[in-house]
Amino acid sequence: MHDATLQEKLKQYAQLAIRVGLNLQPGQHLVIGYGQRQVLPEHVEFVRMVVDAAYDAGAKFVQVDWGDEWWLRETIARGDLDTLAARARWQAQWVEQLAKEGAAYLALPATNPDLFVGVDAERVTRGTRSIQSALREFNKRRTNDEYAWTLMGAPTQAWADKVYPELPAEERIPALWRDILACARVIGDDPIAGWQQHIRNLHKRSEWLNGLNIRSLHYQGPGTDLTVELPDGYFWTAASKDTPQGVTFVANIPTEEVFTAPKKTGVNGVVTSTLPLNHNGTLIEGLTLRFEHGRIVEYGAKSGEAALKNIVEADEGSHYLGEIALVPVESPIAKMNRLFYNTLYDENASCHLAIGEAYPLVEGGQTLKREEWEAHGLNESIMHVDFMIGSPELNIDATTADGTQVPIFRQGNWATRLD
Repeated sequence: MHDATLQEKLKQYAQLAIRVGLNLQPGQHLVIGYGQRQVLPEHVEFVRMVVDAAYDAGAKFVQVDWGDEWWLRETIARGDLDTLAARARWQAQWVEQLAKEGAAYLALPATNPDLFVGVDAERVTRGTRSIQSALREFNKRRTNDEYAWTLMGAPTQAWADKVYPELPAEERIPALWRDILACARVIGDDPIAGWQQHIRNLHKRSEWLNGLNIRSLHYQGPGTDLTVELPDGYFWTAASKDTPQGVTFVANIPTEEVFTAPKKTGVNGVVTSTLPLNHNGTLIEGLTLRFEHGRIVEYGAKSGEAALKNIVEADEGSHYLGEIALVPVESPIAKMNRLFYNTLYDENASCHLAIGEAYPLVEGGQTLKREEWEAHGLNESIMHVDFMIGSPELNIDATTADGTQVPIFRQGNWATRLD
């Protein structure tokens, strides 16, 4: 891809963020970056394109939260963590004020997969959790779709070095940009129209699943024999959502999944991850969980087990699942056959589960009070961590309300085609 072509595609990508990802409305605030997902130095050029596209769309004010991963690593390793926590609380006040004024939110997660290698694990947990805690109330409203938000990728050198070690150093960021744009379907003359069709296709699949009236799913694959019950009133959906004001947005670009919430106490068996998980700059490989009545009662990993412990033991809710998502191995991202060490991309190449916080995907869920979640089978936690379990060897069967067995996945792909 020539430089001129890349620049044009980046402008289309920025437009995609504003017009599809956020569906930014005239007179609306836009926040780019928040919490640990600050805008990194290598994102300056692209973020300027997003700012330009936002103001062209009529944005009232664009707030960019600039940050630096090197600073974060060194501060967690050597700085005063109480001051870091106080800073996070102060930042959260500004984020929440803009949320009250109807802001939309864009983040560009691009964490160095090896960011915290060599840093004391307890300090990493304390530092990152203080930021998560400061944004807890904000993230509750975000996961409840009370305002438009989206996640998109943009490369950094450290991330590109991890993904493309076989390439000369100067070729790695351009290579990662090409793959990011391909994953985001920034192809052809009208990517926005292409996205609208893509979203329709995903909703067609979720409607098919909803029509089956599923009571439970049985996952079988290497190291996996897991049964997941669904709560009463559940529904499957795709990443296209609506705010209470009726603004349609797409929470992830890319997105290839359809997903729902499991019944909190209805998960039993064993599951093993099929791809590494990059969590807060630590790589977790060979993750295994065992469930009884929904709760994780045993866990382990081939590497990164301390980081896994910090996920599972974060709070009581982090011992349960909050999301199940289906992605075929024939998805465009999976076909790239490349590990991105970034959940936004790896989860859209693979079926996955999430430890922790649920999305309120039950009838009337968006208006449920948190104290009512438990009674509706929904899980609440400070964590929401996706891990990948898909492979060409994964089979999934549904048991419907009348006891019928329906094949959902065979050898990693949909058992029933809809086209």
